Amino acid sequence: MKLSILDQAPIAKGHTAKEALDASIELAQLADRLGYKRYWVAEHHDLDGLASPAPDILLGVIGSQTERIRLGSGAVLLPNYKPYNVAERYHMLATLFPGRIDLGIGRAPGGSAEVSIALAGNFLEKVKNMPKLLDELLHFINCDFPEENMFAKIAATPIPESAPIPWLLGTSEKSAYLAAEKGLPYVFGHFMSDADGPAIVKSYFDNSTTNKAKAIVTVTVVCAETTEEAEKIAQSNLHWKVLQAKGEGKNGVPSIEEIEQYQYTNEEIQMIDKLKQNQIIGNPQHVKEELKNLQQRYDVNELMIVTITHSYEARKRSYELLAELF
Repeated sequence: MKLSILDQAPIAKGHTAKEALDASIELAQLADRLGYKRYWVAEHHDLDGLASPAPDILLGVIGSQTERIRLGSGAVLLPNYKPYNVAERYHMLATLFPGRIDLGIGRAPGGSAEVSIALAGNFLEKVKNMPKLLDELLHFINCDFPEENMFAKIAATPIPESAPIPWLLGTSEKSAYLAAEKGLPYVFGHFMSDADGPAIVKSYFDNSTTNKAKAIVTVTVVCAETTEEAEKIAQSNLHWKVLQAKGEGKNGVPSIEEIEQYQYTNEEIQMIDKLKQNQIIGNPQHVKEELKNLQQRYDVNELMIVTITHSYEARKRSYELLAELF
């Protein structure tokens, strides 16, 4: 089984965005040394506690400080942009870091309605046009517009020797079908979906138009030397979700000490229990068994791990333990 990392650049409460981004760079360097397959950076806008609205900028820094790990967006939220601009940016990265760049593509807004308007104007209209936007982006990446198309006269320079590899990200049958229709590899967000993920990924393979179909499943994992320690560390992100549901948590991922002073309601306890159903939390042996079970359920050979903790050191240790397991 291959393991990769999805980084949302979380800001721990009491720390700055600069410290969060430095921690992301350090984690990418660690992942490079440990042998992880990919390091992808998510895109979010005006969301308190997350520090990366522009994955390509962060990837440029990470690429200059790593050697072999594949780098990518998880994902570029395409309705926010013109496809030509996206192609230029990822061609630039692929030129700088040959054979190492992935272009993950999504259609979520990545922020509030106001953010969507500020970025893209009529966002909903662009979401409706997602298949067309995707086609246009792929033509720019592959440099293969039909001669009669006005864009055949231009190129998204610089043109790299090895083009970025596009992936489609999603959590629904609609995204799986679009990936299959376009012949793209697919990433399913198990960590953020209540849907029947294995059935959706199976539908992707069943409908794929190419024999090169490939899928990755993204899951939240917190691993520590003992189950008790892992449960304690994981509480930071779970508690943060509870606060966000109440419109709070704007100062970032809360500390364990803060959580210990909090009294949960029955409804909040139920919310945490539900959140944990899509997460893998525990000691190395438990995590190994659960990841293998997940791999078998989805019938894929690569899992992408997202880990959010208040302690950046605990996050690194979790990934170290996973690397030792696999």
